[in-house]
Amino acid sequence: MKIIIAGAYTIGSHLAKLLSRNNQDIVLIDENEDNLARLRADFDLLTMHASPTSLKTLKEAGVAAADLFIAVTPDEYKNITACGLAHALGAKKTVARIDDSEFQQQDNEEIFHKMGVSSLIYPEMLAAKDIANGLKMSWVRQRWDVHDGALVMLGIKLRETCEVLNRPLKELCGPDDPYHVVAIKRGPDTIIPGGNDVLKLYDLTYFMTTRNYIPHVRKIVGKEHYADVKDVMIMGGGGTAVHALQAIPDYMDVKIMEKDEARCELLNDIITRDKVMVINGDGRDISLLVDEGIRNMQAFVALTGNAEANILACLSAKRMGVRKTVAMVENMDYAEMAEGFDIGTIINKKAIAAGYIYQMMLDANVHNVKFLTTANADVAEFIPVEGSRVTKKPVKDLGLPKGMTIGGLVRNGEGLLVSGNTLIEAGDSVMVFCHSVDMKKIEKFFN
Repeated sequence: MKIIIAGAYTIGSHLAKLLSRNNQDIVLIDENEDNLARLRADFDLLTMHASPTSLKTLKEAGVAAADLFIAVTPDEYKNITACGLAHALGAKKTVARIDDSEFQQQDNEEIFHKMGVSSLIYPEMLAAKDIANGLKMSWVRQRWDVHDGALVMLGIKLRETCEVLNRPLKELCGPDDPYHVVAIKRGPDTIIPGGNDVLKLYDLTYFMTTRNYIPHVRKIVGKEHYADVKDVMIMGGGGTAVHALQAIPDYMDVKIMEKDEARCELLNDIITRDKVMVINGDGRDISLLVDEGIRNMQAFVALTGNAEANILACLSAKRMGVRKTVAMVENMDYAEMAEGFDIGTIINKKAIAAGYIYQMMLDANVHNVKFLTTANADVAEFIPVEGSRVTKKPVKDLGLPKGMTIGGLVRNGEGLLVSGNTLIEAGDSVMVFCHSVDMKKIEKFFN
């Protein structure tokens, strides 16, 4: 598959890393030679120091044969223009990163299609949805609902109160048990577990279950004493915070700390929902946090553009008794450090956006792809076709690649957990977890 990426900034760089590990034919275009040099040294890809809106550049990059053209420079208008040119020159599918929510309104989609833009991606909106999802349960680091909650993935940090530590998973996750452990992050290592693996203290563990059994999972991991989130404090009043407010449930009371006075005035004008208070102040000011009731909050969300400030603010909030902390961290190295500091949920816009784009390079039977930032693993939803390899034998006899497991499936709207004896049927929505496995290799089981 030939993929051309315009923009070697945060999203483009991360996407290039993801795709290069799958041995794709990648061309990366950027006007900044330093950006290209960093990636060229570590990854197998062709780089071009040029403008992505140059017809000559696009032709030399081979855009006429491109299966996917991705424009993710910081300039949304340049991205849209580059996609239009790429489409006109023969690119099969184009994706443009944008920063204006108006562009994504449904009645505007046809306009962009006519301009040659197949899809628009708005990282702040995607991040906002992840933040809102994470706030719904204070005891969960990460949550992902599949088919409106028919299946639910929960990422949970295991503490001393966990009931299922140090026991082989084959004793815990049998055919009749209402959950499966599908991935474990232990220190720097990611484990796609087998029956002999055990859960250990401080593991970040990913469970697959159904909505009805979420209370059961909460009980066995010892999180019943965690208070549900009703009061939230947000540090930083930028675009991500505004979009998060639109997605956060109405029953939550929210305080936003923003140090720029003019921005505070704008926030007061544009925020329409009730139960939101905008406070002019620095969220790193401990005395201000105490005065504004930080000790009574169940969640603290740090969304400034400064990763270090977000991490430190979350650490301070945890020391003052806040159970749930969320930090926006754009530097992947800092994301690993934040996990080591036991920051709760890490939001990385480039990883979220890259995962969204990633699924566009896969076949049509792959409907969702999510990159688990802290675990360096992928979750994907596959729909097998009639006669595909995965439908011919029980799961235990399929010979799945090492580093891959099937967590569950949705059949006729009902979520079902998968055991070794499960026979997958054509048309099922199958949730696959993988670490260091070429997604194309997995696709062969479902095609």
